Amino acid sequence: MRGGAPGGVMKSNSVQRLVEARHPLIAIETADEPRALRLIRAAIGEHCALVTWSVTEGLVDTPPSPAQTHVEPGKAAAALRHVQATTFRAVYVFRDLAPHCRDPQVVRQLRELCFTPSDRPWTLILVDAAPLPPEVRRLAAPAPLGWPDEEELEGIVKRTFQQVRSTALRDVAARLTARELEQIVLLLRGLTTTEAERVVMEAIVDDDVLDGRDLPRIMEAKRNLLAASGCLEARIADVGPDDVGGLAALKRWLEVRRGGFAPRARAFGLDPPRGILLLGVQGCGKSLSAKVVAASWQMPLLRMDPGVFYQKFIGESEARMREALAQAESMAPVVLWIDEIEKAFASSGAASADGGLSQRMFGTLLTWLQDHRHPIFVVATANDITQLPPELMRKGRFDEIFFVDLPGAAERRAIFAIHLRRRKRDVAAHDLERLAAAAAGLSGAEIEQAVVTGMYAAFSGGVELTTEHVLAAIAATRPLSVVLRERVEALRAWARGRCIPAD
Repeated sequence: MRGGAPGGVMKSNSVQRLVEARHPLIAIETADEPRALRLIRAAIGEHCALVTWSVTEGLVDTPPSPAQTHVEPGKAAAALRHVQATTFRAVYVFRDLAPHCRDPQVVRQLRELCFTPSDRPWTLILVDAAPLPPEVRRLAAPAPLGWPDEEELEGIVKRTFQQVRSTALRDVAARLTARELEQIVLLLRGLTTTEAERVVMEAIVDDDVLDGRDLPRIMEAKRNLLAASGCLEARIADVGPDDVGGLAALKRWLEVRRGGFAPRARAFGLDPPRGILLLGVQGCGKSLSAKVVAASWQMPLLRMDPGVFYQKFIGESEARMREALAQAESMAPVVLWIDEIEKAFASSGAASADGGLSQRMFGTLLTWLQDHRHPIFVVATANDITQLPPELMRKGRFDEIFFVDLPGAAERRAIFAIHLRRRKRDVAAHDLERLAAAAAGLSGAEIEQAVVTGMYAAFSGGVELTTEHVLAAIAATRPLSVVLRERVEALRAWARGRCIPAD
């Protein structure tokens, strides 16, 4: 099994190093609290006292001690004063202190803890799912937790199976090949340890067997978990290059770089391909291209919706974007699809009215696009070039910028054939030449809709679909190229000489 992504998982000695360096405050930002506690215990050893605090429990020795000092639950400032008065070697872990940092007493107490002498016997570690306020974040040494790597996830699969088998009242079996176990581990990447345990447990108890047939179930469970987080969405890449009409130049470009993530490409001296920016008319296959890349390269597809990152609390929006990017890194190799990227950062100009939030968010994404070294291929799509910040087009962010125009006659014939075949119709029974000529100016999405509309007309009339049904649907269509003619022409004029034609 391969290790985790570079810089991904916080190993135990990271906390140990910070404790030994006499840092008074250490901050771990993660939703995977049980994993953080396990790594902290592994880092400090069994001979150092570990005391946890939460708003519901107060201070609790771990494991519980008869001599422990009780602090009333909910009193964060009092618990921090207890830490400062500690005279024995101990590590305190405060869970979810961020909401309490709105209390001036808590912030003042943290500052006093931070400026205590270096011979103090205690260390305070803050474990929070939400970001700490800036004034507190500056006081603490960060210890990024990252996401579980493949070795840790494989251990979770095996441990969870043993747990289910030891507690079940019926026979539970595992019939996994080494390849199937590896595939399960890859599917679990990007989940917390708790989420991974629950997904594996659900797969086992469904039929009391863990085998290759559980792969689709695990994939679906992962999609649901990512959708619930609102940051990334796992999408099914169920189309190939032959399912997309036209875009010949883009397909050739992708085919040449298909092996760019393989170890032999590194040995040859190549860096992995970074990604592409697709500009063009709506409905011409930009979003479909992301699925084509993932399917043909056999890589998972993640869709990022930057619009969901924007939150009302200061610092939370940037934290959610960093979390999404870190999650994508933990799941690499992966195709990351950023759909309609211009809409997310339309207010990133100097005159934005959001207090600079869009600028900071956009800067975070630009820096990551430039600097990340993980095997992630980014496919960003955009419809309106006037809203696209110019910094995004600089070389180094993407390998290439393609312009996706309305399909030509040959491409329209291919698109009609694809959609007729997809709906189990005999392509030879239809006049593709007439259809392609009549559909001049239509996008691929509009051509698909014309076929669908024609099929409804045939179905309601109780007859088989004919070319005439589709021609009638085309005649009734008001394409975007007509409704938004000026905008389409302006987009074409801008792309001429600046972008590579996708066809």
